[in-house]
Amino acid sequence: MAGIIMCEPCELYNILNQYSHVPRLAEMNYLCLIDARERQHYNVSHVVTARHVKRDSDGTFLMPEAVEIDSMQYIVVYDSDTSSLQGQGGAVECAQTLAKASLYPIRIVKGGYQKFSALYPFLRTVKIMYTIMELETLQTYPVEIIAGLLYMGDHKQATNHNLREDLKISAVVNISQSSSLEFEKGKQAILNIPVADSVMSDLYSSFERLCVFIGSHLNTGSRVLICSSHGISRCSAVTIAFLMHHLKHTLQEAWEYVLKCKSNMRPNRGFVQQLSDWELHTMGKTLTDVSEPHF
Repeated sequence: MAGIIMCEPCELYNILNQYSHVPRLAEMNYLCLIDARERQHYNVSHVVTARHVKRDSDGTFLMPEAVEIDSMQYIVVYDSDTSSLQGQGGAVECAQTLAKASLYPIRIVKGGYQKFSALYPFLRTVKIMYTIMELETLQTYPVEIIAGLLYMGDHKQATNHNLREDLKISAVVNISQSSSLEFEKGKQAILNIPVADSVMSDLYSSFERLCVFIGSHLNTGSRVLICSSHGISRCSAVTIAFLMHHLKHTLQEAWEYVLKCKSNMRPNRGFVQQLSDWELHTMGKTLTDVSEPHF
């Protein structure tokens, strides 16, 4: 029997927005998102791709149909507002049923639908059924690194006006080599640092400037998006550097933090060495062995 854990709304947000070539939501065994509220509330609106869970005549939750619970990477449950595993609500009861068949922990969204939909109203829907093609073409958003403040994504996301409006982005850091960003004057502050995604490229000399720019906006409560062409190498290197500078994380800690937010983030080897040099600069000594295989 799997365990049951609480998860913050931003964790579900990031799970929903993982992608490589297409959104990971199109993978059959990636996410089972369960709405444990009453049917009438689900019908009014629910989180995108969520399915409503049924009960039997005794009121006991049933296993969702046509879902291989034991092979799902993520199983996430929410009700209206459950905020504790000790609370009385549909999410806890439903999670207990699902945990009997799952090999992975069952996550309950802290604050339920009320909190999640208040933070991410653009991820509400009335749509119930999705084809594979629809899942493959769903709009993905930049992952959230610091809740309500710092985001990381690709160039296509950064140039999407509606997406920036949804996330209330005030500043953009663009690390793409060939594509400078230009928005309507006065709408967003932009810092373009053109760097190639090459092991020979120098990001280190720009880390200080980047961290000061990002930090100055976050300190005023403004939301910042860090982007690069594919949202995998350059932007993740800058994000890690910022966490080391701003939160005093070691390279190891910052790496693991960003990896939890975006599972396919991968700075190239040249940037990894520069991050090691940055750790020496910010911490006064090297604490992380970047020769380890996972770097």
